[in-house]
Amino acid sequence: MSKTKFPLSRRGAIKLAGAVAVASALPRPLRAAEPIRLGALNPLTGAGGSYGPSMRKAIERTIANVNAAGGVLGRQIELFGEDTQTNPDSAVRAVRKLIDADKVVAVMGTWASSVTTAVAPLCWESKTFLTCVSGSDTITLLPHQGYLVRTQPNSTLQMTELGEYVGSDLGKKRMFILGAQTPFAKTNEERLTEVLPQHGSELIGALVYDKDKTSFRSEVDIAMRAKPDIIFLNGYTPDVTVVMKDLFKAGYEGTRIGPAYSVNNKLLKSLPNDVTQDCYTYAPSPAVDSNAYKRLAEFLNVDDVDPYSSQTNDHAALVILSIARAGEASGTAIRENVRRISQGDGIEVDNVLDGLKHLAAGKEINYTGASGPCDFTDIGDIEDTQFRYEIVDGGKFKTLKIG
Repeated sequence: MSKTKFPLSRRGAIKLAGAVAVASALPRPLRAAEPIRLGALNPLTGAGGSYGPSMRKAIERTIANVNAAGGVLGRQIELFGEDTQTNPDSAVRAVRKLIDADKVVAVMGTWASSVTTAVAPLCWESKTFLTCVSGSDTITLLPHQGYLVRTQPNSTLQMTELGEYVGSDLGKKRMFILGAQTPFAKTNEERLTEVLPQHGSELIGALVYDKDKTSFRSEVDIAMRAKPDIIFLNGYTPDVTVVMKDLFKAGYEGTRIGPAYSVNNKLLKSLPNDVTQDCYTYAPSPAVDSNAYKRLAEFLNVDDVDPYSSQTNDHAALVILSIARAGEASGTAIRENVRRISQGDGIEVDNVLDGLKHLAAGKEINYTGASGPCDFTDIGDIEDTQFRYEIVDGGKFKTLKIG
């Protein structure tokens, strides 16, 4: 319904102009406090579309709780959300809007490594703080000047854990990688080449493919000729779905393992059970025994919160608590305080509201959230995390190990 507009007399216009001038001259504390503007940039569609909506809800929940409790620094928080479409070009357009039009001080929750790589320069150039769940080693090697942290373990840490599991736990001797062209493809291969021999295994070959192909039968044939006893499916859900079908049609009887973000429930629902049976997955594990995780699971109405939603829940808390400690809402203020509220000897807190209360009382805090400890290296990598390994059995995931 359109709003009714009333004509303004010349006398009324003069009074209004005077009022505006007086308001503009008032000291800032006497004016109505402007909201703090934060941005969410998540994969609501595309290859990451299985995770983006839940990631966004986790961010919205944290912000809603803070606003309901009175906000931060006497100001409410306004969230501006955009969809990356799991596409670097779309993400660049979206982040330009968040930075240039919406004037956000932080952008939270980019997922795909290619997307984070594309938007990061725009963030650090504008001194906008960026949090991500991307894993490629190359991301924190960018000259981001401290305007970036990630809660997802980098490729080196992930492949170190995977290599140990494949060699020591599964006892596999010969791995072949079938993977999409991604920023982490090369680093994954290099790290597995180093790690697997430490656990009695070896990488016998790797083939990088164009993820947009409709068939990978030729790549599958090359892999099978190498006679691997395990194939690492190093891609995203759409292409890994096709690869798994082609492996099944080709009669591959060895073991398959893939990241849980690609071998997920969406993939299981799209393929017959006999195609996915006994496929292994790995993923960073949230802090499943923590109260923070349990509260988030209850809010999302799920038994098992994916690691990315746990991480974006913590992204929002880290950004807000950093602003509160700094007494200022800016990307630089977040950069200077994010480690001061998440690691050290402060009071342990697992939620943003308790953290805000302690900070308001002049106390230091150490935030640990639904994703676990949020301790970052100097270049912005998460220092450590737990991993969860599962196997597909009858079209469902069965947890084998968390550690």
